[in-house]
Amino acid sequence: MKNDYILSNPISAFLDKPKEDFTREDLIKVIKEKQIERITFHYTALDGKLKELKIPIPAKINAEIVLSEGERVDGSSLFKGLIDSGLSDLYIVPVYKSAFFNPFYSGSLDFVCRYLNGNGEPAPYAPDNILGNAHRLLKKNTGLDLFALGEIEFYLFYNDETKMYMPRRQKAYHISAPYSKTGTVLAEMLKTLTQIVGAVKYAHNEVGFIDKIESNFKELNGKTGEQLEIELLATPVDETADNIVLAKWLIRNIAYKNGLLATFAPKLEDGDAGNGMHVHMKLFKDGKNVMVNGEGVLTEYARRLIGGLCRYSNTLTAFGNTVSSSYLRLVPDQEAPTKICWSDSNRSSMIRVPLGWSKIKNLAACVNPGLNSEPLKIESMQTVEIRTPDGSANAHLLLAALTLAAEWGLTNDKSLSLAEKLYVKGNIFKDKSLFKDLPVLPATCSASADILQLKRAEYERENIFTPSIIDFTIDSLKSEKDADLHKKLAKLKGASREKFINKLIQKDIHKN
Repeated sequence: MKNDYILSNPISAFLDKPKEDFTREDLIKVIKEKQIERITFHYTALDGKLKELKIPIPAKINAEIVLSEGERVDGSSLFKGLIDSGLSDLYIVPVYKSAFFNPFYSGSLDFVCRYLNGNGEPAPYAPDNILGNAHRLLKKNTGLDLFALGEIEFYLFYNDETKMYMPRRQKAYHISAPYSKTGTVLAEMLKTLTQIVGAVKYAHNEVGFIDKIESNFKELNGKTGEQLEIELLATPVDETADNIVLAKWLIRNIAYKNGLLATFAPKLEDGDAGNGMHVHMKLFKDGKNVMVNGEGVLTEYARRLIGGLCRYSNTLTAFGNTVSSSYLRLVPDQEAPTKICWSDSNRSSMIRVPLGWSKIKNLAACVNPGLNSEPLKIESMQTVEIRTPDGSANAHLLLAALTLAAEWGLTNDKSLSLAEKLYVKGNIFKDKSLFKDLPVLPATCSASADILQLKRAEYERENIFTPSIIDFTIDSLKSEKDADLHKKLAKLKGASREKFINKLIQKDIHKN
């Protein structure tokens, strides 16, 4: 399987085998020959952030034990409020295929872990296990596999002393140097993430640019911000969540190493582009993408998936839009959805079907006359994209919710009529009659919490989401105390309004 590409997984290249085939013996070989000093376990806690445990390796037997049996952690701290302190121990056990060399410490071999309880069973309240259970349910009930990818948007803030080649506000999409000043740091992020995760599609500057931000946070105040995006490649949905959390961890660390601040906050300033985290999905049957037929037309599978997403849409915000500032991003004319609908290549709709090379291939022949290369035989790349989620999302819980939505759509005939009913054409923000008739998304955390309470059975079915996780999510949303948010904003004008909004949105700079 020899792979000499510089961005290939270094451990796969060293062992000459794909990551899915890593064994304990392989990893012991890596530890010995690469002179590894420690193993570092990573695992996602209730706050959606990556945690870590550093384990030194004085002898081979220590590595063998920890790779075989994992380690023990305090679940009552990692899942505060969900576990009684008298029954708080959990095992964290490494997923071998996730192994990577720590890019910030050369002597560490790192792993993503899963949580097991004292009986060796997946802890039911752990977000990664909730997602795994949802994916298994979908596969059992449909015979299909769900793949997903995340578009990770974030701002990098830095001190710009030169003020040369300044982009215009809201006009920074795909700019290059010298207008973009973060290219070197973004290139480092792209390289590191590709070597660790592998499933990375591309990176670029996004629309947003903030010349000089005013903030009560010293780490932000007076700095210049560029909005960037790293888009992943589709992987099985349970791997996708791990990849998103790892990507955020790497982005923050690389930014910090270079003296920059990275933030995924849904909104940084009123009127500037917010940070979304759009999710693309596609269905596979027997290893083949079944989203379109031979003519490039959406299949029944795809329309059922869309119908399921529409059905669940007003509760998905509970997991994908978790802070008050999320709902200052979900406003008309900001390429962010406010109504429940879907369309083709339409950025004003909640769900869109992007171009997917479904009706035409070998495009290079169109711009390279006389090209004689044999067209590549590649699987369909068609996806559907949900545009609601933002940078505050808990990746594992969001993708678990999306998976349950997909499963409902694929197993319930009502999904087809729902998809047909909510299909739109054109810019919905400019069609006042259409805009008025479409069902609305929640406008606050409080509203999302209320709807989730009413529809919690859709998540607790088959014991996928535990009641404690639903209660935790509702309580977290309610803690934002934003039921009257839009009434308050309507009463404020000028500097008072700006001060209120900045305080509201900038408190989330380190969220998830």
